Amino acid sequence: MSVKHLSKLFVIIALTAVQFTPLRAQETATQPKVITLKVTADRADALYGVGELATFSIEALDDEKKPADGKVICVFSKDGWQSQPSQTLVLKEGKTTITGKLDEPGFLLLRATIGKTVALAGAGYDPLQLKPSLPVPDDFDQFWAAQKEALAKVPVKSLLTSVESPAKGVDAFDVQVSCLGKPVSGYFGRPQNAKPKSLPAILFVHGAGVRSANLGSTHWADKEGGMLSLDINAHGIPNGKPDEFYTALAQGELKDYRNEGRQDRDQCYFKGMFLRLIRAIDFLTEQPEWDGKTVIVYGSSQGGFQAFAAAGLDPRVTFFCAGVPAGCDHTGVAVNRINGWPKIVPLDPQGKADPVALEAARYVDCVNFASRAKCKGAVVTVGFIDTTCPPTSVYAAYNALTIPKAMHADVASGHTSTPAASKFMQEAAYRHVREMK
Repeated sequence: MSVKHLSKLFVIIALTAVQFTPLRAQETATQPKVITLKVTADRADALYGVGELATFSIEALDDEKKPADGKVICVFSKDGWQSQPSQTLVLKEGKTTITGKLDEPGFLLLRATIGKTVALAGAGYDPLQLKPSLPVPDDFDQFWAAQKEALAKVPVKSLLTSVESPAKGVDAFDVQVSCLGKPVSGYFGRPQNAKPKSLPAILFVHGAGVRSANLGSTHWADKEGGMLSLDINAHGIPNGKPDEFYTALAQGELKDYRNEGRQDRDQCYFKGMFLRLIRAIDFLTEQPEWDGKTVIVYGSSQGGFQAFAAAGLDPRVTFFCAGVPAGCDHTGVAVNRINGWPKIVPLDPQGKADPVALEAARYVDCVNFASRAKCKGAVVTVGFIDTTCPPTSVYAAYNALTIPKAMHADVASGHTSTPAASKFMQEAAYRHVREMK
């Protein structure tokens, strides 16, 4: 299917049940009792119109898979924001139902609890109508143009060190590329004997945390007839070090990096991370084997955040894949909505946003990068019970895209890339490569 048809796709995986790993709810003197909760929306796609009632079925089983008696505490919220008063329901033969609704576009989240066992279920209310909470800042483009101009003054100098390749027929390298501040640091895969101007390029970017680049991503260099594959760590740190090295950084210099400089757009940690994306693309597009036209950016969570940013900042990006993306709609509180990780806008005890951080966050927001993306297409994934990167925030960014696009929704999943979501993203990337050829 061509990219131009992507905008007509809206992929929903019909998983409506949420089942959490059983936890011990109570004990008797002879045998522990384990309760498993399952919560199911009355529509397979869990999609509703604003104001429609959604009915959730709740089922509890004991450790012998028999219906469990007892009481279940239910709490509705706007996707984790503004919880409603709890309701206590009595299970009859292990089952009960509850109804709820939203009177605005967004997501209704149900949290059901019995003992220590918790299950979640989500329902989307006209999510394609969600809009960014605030408009793009008037000087957004000027701000980022100035950052790119400063980056361009730093020569692109790269150091490649051969490493053992995990993929047959692929040369692999540790690569360090000069940048403003920390370097681009990653693993680069290049098919052996590639001809000049023959290969598309793909850039892999990482989720939250502190770790080495992933050498395994060089396997992509052998896909679809060959690619230039670059996987970079998020922080410009050395690759391939012992675990203790990254643990020390995570507990020291990079502890709570997500909040570093959040009061100032010029000092915000993510500014440097995003400039490394541009410099990574500089490196890829300077390779003699690059086909001169294809650049894909691929990542999940914080990597999805970076994928949106790369597409919004660099016109060389032709396609991006963003799984359960972070960094979406930081300013949601401005319109009484939840925002996504990294939650860089602090709230006071009354729930009011810090006005300085709120303003600075607008310059590193997926909703604003989305509005600037001019690539040929994008795919995004979302989990309806994701409490890290809530679906309300993800749809706000997705809806701001004006390019051909497709969404894959996992109704019963939280903050994870399910096998179906991963397949969706991979196949979209491969399809783009074939279409560009």
